[in-house]
Amino acid sequence: MTGITDHLGEIRARMARASARAGRPGGAVTLVGASKGQPLAAVRSGLAAGLRDFGENYLQEALPKIAAGDRDAVWHFIGRIQSNKTREIAANFAWAQTVTSVRIAQRLSAQRPQHGNPLQVCIQLEPGSAKEFGAAVGEATRAGCPRGEVRALADHIAKLPRLRLRGLMLLPQAGLDADALREEYRAARTLFDQLNARGHTLDTLSMGMSDDFEMAIEEGSTMIRVGTALFGKRP
Repeated sequence: MTGITDHLGEIRARMARASARAGRPGGAVTLVGASKGQPLAAVRSGLAAGLRDFGENYLQEALPKIAAGDRDAVWHFIGRIQSNKTREIAANFAWAQTVTSVRIAQRLSAQRPQHGNPLQVCIQLEPGSAKEFGAAVGEATRAGCPRGEVRALADHIAKLPRLRLRGLMLLPQAGLDADALREEYRAARTLFDQLNARGHTLDTLSMGMSDDFEMAIEEGSTMIRVGTALFGKRP
């Protein structure tokens, strides 16, 4: 894990340069270490290097890390949320970035412990939805809320007592060329701005990973999820 400190410094430098190119202030983007498939030692090395936010895709892999990790760590659930997993996600994570339906949102709110802070949530957008994002349609699309349903879902989440709607999350379709990917990011930013214009107070646009986070920052991302570039290949 000796390279994590160096990798973290390199990524932060690239984040700063991308922010500068977009005319954005330094420190405007949060780095989430996507620690899926990484051992607890990698998380501890990240914490020692100054990283505080970690993203996990699989509940059963994440829970031992959370239990053994530093209290200062902020845990984000970034995988697909199954109905039978909502109770443990609501109890153990600070963020759930992949809310895609009213049903999942209602379960998370009802199951969030009363003694803690509200669960911070993002709506995961369906990528390339009905060509609304301007992206090429590939063989399959990833999970997400169709763009036409996002406004209604946001309005509903805003009324739930144990959730705080922070913004939108996008996991783009694999295999897009640079132009299509940039267009998809721009469309997500447009929807983000439209929701705020309707009265929401969103502050988080979670998009960008190891291969494309600089482009995502240029197009308005406020949170990137980086795994391989930070931790190296998964064991």
